[in-house]
Amino acid sequence: QGITLHPRPDERHAKFSDLPLISKLVNSHSKIEFNIEGYPSERFINEVINIKPDQVTLVPDPPDALTSSFGWNCKEHNIFLKDAVKQFQSNKIRVSLFVSPSTYTLEHLSEIQPDRVELYTFDYAKNFSTDKEGSIKPYKDVVNFLEKTSPDIQLNAGHDLNLNNLEFILKEIPSIKEVSIGHALVCDAFTFGLEETIKKYRLITSVN
Repeated sequence: QGITLHPRPDERHAKFSDLPLISKLVNSHSKIEFNIEGYPSERFINEVINIKPDQVTLVPDPPDALTSSFGWNCKEHNIFLKDAVKQFQSNKIRVSLFVSPSTYTLEHLSEIQPDRVELYTFDYAKNFSTDKEGSIKPYKDVVNFLEKTSPDIQLNAGHDLNLNNLEFILKEIPSIKEVSIGHALVCDAFTFGLEETIKKYRLITSVN
């Protein structure tokens, strides 16, 4: 279980001033992790190191992005990411990189050495209802690639996962350690209530 906060540069959702408050809340519960997500600007790096969450997820969002819509190109941003990852890891913060389901963009991942990658599951969710097998194939290809080239890097997943498509991806890729679900969970809470919604998601994740 965990809570993710994404303080964007314009702070239109979560604010950097929210981080200490959420960190204090999470730390009062021994079985809940705190994950801070964002673009590794100098300010972001300093704020995260000050808070020392369980995990930081690095996303390549430009400042004006509405939402995370693509993953890192590990060749193009190799040196930049290596430096950021080292700073977090030296402060005992687990690092995850947000990545697209493309082996091409992951060819230099092993040089960066994050602890995890988070699979960007937008395409899977978009195609799931019409082509289950086709929607999961690029992700399984990426997992096979990572097992050969970076076997120590663990898997997270997130973006547009919901009560309908979550179980299938966890069964098809059982090595996924963690999923991030925000929008769908809040929408479902209007129907089922927040407590019951969380129970539904936890039931799916606990049996897979």
